[in-house]
Amino acid sequence: MRSVLRLRGFRRLWLVLAAASFGDWIGILATGLFASAQFDNPAAQGAAFGGTIAVRLLPALLLGPIAGVIADRFDRRYTMVIVDLLRFVIYLSIPLVPLFGGSPGLTVAWATIATFLGETITLIWIPAKEAAVPNLIPKSRIEISNQLTLITTYGITPILAALLLSALTAGLQQSGASLPDWAQPVQIALYINAFSRLATAIVVFFGIKEIGGKSAAREQAAEQTLGKQFTAGWKYIGSTPMVRGLVVGIFGAFAAGGIVIGAARTYAVSLGAGEAAFYLLFGTIFMGLALGIGLGPMIVRDLSRRRWFGMNIVLASGSVMFLGLAFHLSMALVGALLVGAGAGMAFLAGTTLLYAEIADELRGRVFAVVQIGVRMVLLLAITLSGVLVGLGSSRRVDLGAFSVDVSATRVLLLVGGAIGIWVGIGSFRQMDDKKGVPVLADLWGSLRGRPLSPAESFVQAGVFVVFEGGEGAGKSTQVTLLSEALREQGRDVVVTREPGATDLGSRIRGLVLNKVEDAPSARAEALLYAADRAHHVATVVRPALSRGAVVVSDRYVDSSLAYQGAGRTLPVQEISWLSSWATGGLKPNLVVLLDVEPGVGLTRVDSRGDGADRLESESRAFHERVRYAFLDLAAADPKRYLVLDASRPVDELATAVTTRLAGLLSEVDEAYPENAPS
Repeated sequence: MRSVLRLRGFRRLWLVLAAASFGDWIGILATGLFASAQFDNPAAQGAAFGGTIAVRLLPALLLGPIAGVIADRFDRRYTMVIVDLLRFVIYLSIPLVPLFGGSPGLTVAWATIATFLGETITLIWIPAKEAAVPNLIPKSRIEISNQLTLITTYGITPILAALLLSALTAGLQQSGASLPDWAQPVQIALYINAFSRLATAIVVFFGIKEIGGKSAAREQAAEQTLGKQFTAGWKYIGSTPMVRGLVVGIFGAFAAGGIVIGAARTYAVSLGAGEAAFYLLFGTIFMGLALGIGLGPMIVRDLSRRRWFGMNIVLASGSVMFLGLAFHLSMALVGALLVGAGAGMAFLAGTTLLYAEIADELRGRVFAVVQIGVRMVLLLAITLSGVLVGLGSSRRVDLGAFSVDVSATRVLLLVGGAIGIWVGIGSFRQMDDKKGVPVLADLWGSLRGRPLSPAESFVQAGVFVVFEGGEGAGKSTQVTLLSEALREQGRDVVVTREPGATDLGSRIRGLVLNKVEDAPSARAEALLYAADRAHHVATVVRPALSRGAVVVSDRYVDSSLAYQGAGRTLPVQEISWLSSWATGGLKPNLVVLLDVEPGVGLTRVDSRGDGADRLESESRAFHERVRYAFLDLAAADPKRYLVLDASRPVDELATAVTTRLAGLLSEVDEAYPENAPS
């Protein structure tokens, strides 16, 4: 946090945001209470309170589509200042109407109109502010700045607003003092809301000049008509998979939260709980939101933010489904906490990606869609879910010590959660920047500080074949037979091995296999093999595959997983991550596993009369672990492995290998006919 607060421009903008957010929250509470206080009839009070809150949705429907265009078209600093001055005048007028003799009906009507006008121009202020942030801070600190602003907006300021209003009201009641109408707690809160706008306008105008002016790209875009700019923004969102996935995903995450909030009152009844449970569930969601935003990045560390975004949508939506199945309040609270955490982390990841990826001349329009869309989706989800659960019926089911209502509320939660999971998976697929990397393994590695890396991109015009197996399995013999058969077909064949295929590899081979007193430790051995493999892949394997050769290797990554992982009992996941990093994620097209019982294989080694190296000299138990590790690897990926009994005749094994390889070669020949044998 300190790293971004040291930046003067951002620090001042954050203070502006805090003041504006505080004004927003206290204004929302005070305006509703002020309007309802004009009437004595409970029904009229409820209508007045709900009307001033509901009217906040209308501006998004009317001005929302063009608010972002205005933020991109005009100077953002002047835009924010002008909007804040207008909001100061509008919000200040609300408590003044009754002081000048306005009737209760007129007072409520003007409060509603003023709220509408204030919310309308706020839609211009929000994208202008959002678009200005990336121009104040380096990209590497965008996520931290987002954490700070989101926690301030949705965590600190609403609590402070509620506490201040509560303290003013309670203090007045306990003191027994009689204050004039213009100095009542609600009126004071409305004055605070108005003057917070004046303060932010002054700070932005005099203290944050960095966000003023327009870049050359924005100047050029401003030459277009308003309609063309509006159309260009929507076309960009629709035609860019990452942005489209982000926008849809953010909407899905907040829709999940909205469904839970809208259904919470009826859902609390279905749990057999009272009115307090509703407020508890409501508060727990926002607690989860704050925890997700505040702690999420520290937990996942270096996990790809594109992947994290989709995962969070699935988490939030899956938690909604969990709520639909919960039969006790304690389970429901856990589900609500996870819904909030998932939505909060998705919003943080999504806005961070948008800040980093969207060009300055388009940023206002994209953020207008996101910010305004979030408001609409959240409010619509709350409203519609509340209506739907009110129309449904319920049936109580006894579960021994517990009883639960199977109602429209639970059906809505299950269906809404399932749709959210579908949206999350769709967003994940559109935005995945580590295709081919297992999701759970990547997540687990990131939690431990070692995220998996995607395969390095290169044009692979050849085929990579690897022979694996225990000692004495006959790998060298099969490598020779296969290479000779392929050369007879007129193919470019590169025969290699690990370790020792290069000059550097030969020196490493001596270190890891020769029997010496100062032999490398288990971890040092694993690192040496990884060093050999990194050099081997970079200098031999990748260049050969790029030119269309068939690379036949005696051992590769799986040997490290079996020997250093299972044999030396080092953590297999760490060995896997190390090997993936060393090879750039390069995987063979075919792995031929020659399975041999360790006793048979070691007897073959002894019959050579060359003496046993360090690995061949290991115990029988060591080689048993190695064998079963190879078999487990093959079972986990059967499409890429060919497992053969190494006790079969040599010619039979060779025929099985060439037969299996023929299909791979025909596919490559079809894709790269220039490399096919003539």
